[in-house]
Amino acid sequence: MATPDHWHAQMVIDAVHAGKDVYVEKPMAHTPEEGYRIIEAVRKTKRVVQVGTQRRSFPLFHEAKKLMTEGDIGDVRLVNGWWYNHQTSVRQGKFEGEIDWKAWLGTAPKRDADPARFFNWYYYWDYSGGLMIGQAAHIVDSIHWFMNSGIPSAVVVGGGRPNLAGVEVSETTTMCLEYPENYLATFTVGYKAMRYSGTLDQLVQYNGSKARFDVGRESYALYREDPKAVELKPSAQKVEPGTFNSATRAHIRNFLECVKSRKDPNAPVEAGHATSVAMCMAMESLRRGVRARWNERQKRIEG
Repeated sequence: MATPDHWHAQMVIDAVHAGKDVYVEKPMAHTPEEGYRIIEAVRKTKRVVQVGTQRRSFPLFHEAKKLMTEGDIGDVRLVNGWWYNHQTSVRQGKFEGEIDWKAWLGTAPKRDADPARFFNWYYYWDYSGGLMIGQAAHIVDSIHWFMNSGIPSAVVVGGGRPNLAGVEVSETTTMCLEYPENYLATFTVGYKAMRYSGTLDQLVQYNGSKARFDVGRESYALYREDPKAVELKPSAQKVEPGTFNSATRAHIRNFLECVKSRKDPNAPVEAGHATSVAMCMAMESLRRGVRARWNERQKRIEG
């Protein structure tokens, strides 16, 4: 399922009711309600659905999670994450041939046919949440996995003005997520920074009371507490440049294995839902300038 975000839910639901197994891109859904509908449909039909958060199938990340679990880093109350790179422009184009604009809009608000929205849907609230959501869905999902947590209790997002012509969502944002498991996570996406290699463009730091554990796209490093040190040196480290593409292949392989075995895949719909709800809270916060809170009893965002 490789459509704009606002179409993921209905297509997944239609597919599983038609007896199909599904690999769906992240984020799994565009609203919390859609996520619950997906879970209900998947569990009712007993189909296999893999959400495309491929870090959950990447051997390097499995090693990192094991090291974090066994490395005695202490209590983690703060997680810092970032993803920096450079986005220069949006796509300019016009419609060529026929397009069923009404079908493309689906459940999104009715608007006149607009090539800018069609070609750059990523940056419009009706269909997605920009790089903030596209990149945070990966990073926040990995934080949920490493921290054994689910939906955050509250999310606050700050963002600058969009620096891409005509779009609605800024390429520079910081989100702060509060979790009922008593930790705070921050994630900054900055796509007006300098360009980085795929090995260096992102990092998550798990700040434990005994050690700090850094996990990059293709690396990890464990730093033990040493209050007298002027330079920290890792007690455990691995860097594997150029290996991240194998994560997607491993994730697809896991999906196909589960199609055969009928077991849950590495990124099941419940995990995808927790991440997509966090993303929905982030969008609500930035759009309305509020602290978005999750009402677990009523299963809805408030703020």
